[in-house]
Amino acid sequence: MKQKFDILTSTCVPLPLENVDTDQIIPARFLKATTRDEKFFGDNLFRDWRYRPDGTPNPDFVLNNPKYGGQILVAGQNFGSGSSREHAAWAIAGYGFRVVVSSFFADIHKNNELNNFVLPVVVSPDFLRELFDSIFADPGTLVEVNLPAQTITNKATGRSEHFDINAYKKHCLMNGLDDIDFLLENVNKIECYEEMARR
Repeated sequence: MKQKFDILTSTCVPLPLENVDTDQIIPARFLKATTRDEKFFGDNLFRDWRYRPDGTPNPDFVLNNPKYGGQILVAGQNFGSGSSREHAAWAIAGYGFRVVVSSFFADIHKNNELNNFVLPVVVSPDFLRELFDSIFADPGTLVEVNLPAQTITNKATGRSEHFDINAYKKHCLMNGLDDIDFLLENVNKIECYEEMARR
């Protein structure tokens, strides 16, 4: 069982790049790992942007900028395109992000995030632009993500938007359940259904 998601208020890390694909999120050479080591994948999130070829941190990349931090990644349009590797969601979760905000997600990556207890929040392009403007003007800008109400609020401007989420995935996030946990939680109902079906 994972940490339950309710209302998260956090500063943000801005990544105003469009069409960020899963190979940029976690390069293919790290896919040899078959077990989910959150620290390993988190340490290699955006590896080729985050580090120089000699392994030293790239000071121009946002994750190495001490001004920015928090549990919310604000990304450009079409985040998570490319291959369907679940390792990309592992890396995002392993780094410590609980929410990714974008105006559009690749469908498979969006589902992979949900399956790994990262909430993908789809906002309008206008709201996203305003969010970037607020964060760049003040890195201390707070954003509230309210999963029960399905709203995201830019605390700097007071503007909110509603976001959509599958009802099943919402239930799982709010209760800290993965798919197996959900089945175990409902095992009595499943057994009753099977018993009735046998009659």
